[in-house]
Amino acid sequence: MTPDTLTDQPVIAAERIDLRPLRRSDAGLIALNAGDERVARATANIPHPYPPGAAEALIERSGAPDRSEDIWAIDGTKRRGSEVMGLIALTHVDAGRSELAYWIAPAWWNTGIASEAVEALLQANPQAADTIFASVFQDNPASARVLTNCGFRYLGDAENYCVARGACVPTWTYSRRMG
Repeated sequence: MTPDTLTDQPVIAAERIDLRPLRRSDAGLIALNAGDERVARATANIPHPYPPGAAEALIERSGAPDRSEDIWAIDGTKRRGSEVMGLIALTHVDAGRSELAYWIAPAWWNTGIASEAVEALLQANPQAADTIFASVFQDNPASARVLTNCGFRYLGDAENYCVARGACVPTWTYSRRMG
């Protein structure tokens, strides 16, 4: 753990990226990328416009000892990429169950980074989950492909509120049994 890092959650290595705990110094890149309307509209909980101080609050929350969510930066510096190509998170849902969420900065869309990050997190399974769930908005088929390519199975349709859109949006829900 560095003085800039707030948690001792593991660093997860993949071929082109590392998934690492958030650092206070990530705030600028998180705000820049989460502030992109395309990113916000593809997530349930990122507002648009992205408010000042939101990235700093996210980073502080990620280090809280009583957190239910572990958040990693998708760091591409080992292959000359950005320190924050996106974020990926696992939330404790119930005993043995976690929910996966992620976003990728538009500069890294269609490069395989999302699939590599999801697969690395699944292989590490840092919350020792029996089942991991995920959902994507139905107007984001690229994210659905990431999940199915990483072994997730379709469960059904639902809807989720999107803060950036200010509306409920149809979703596809997926799960993956671990082990």
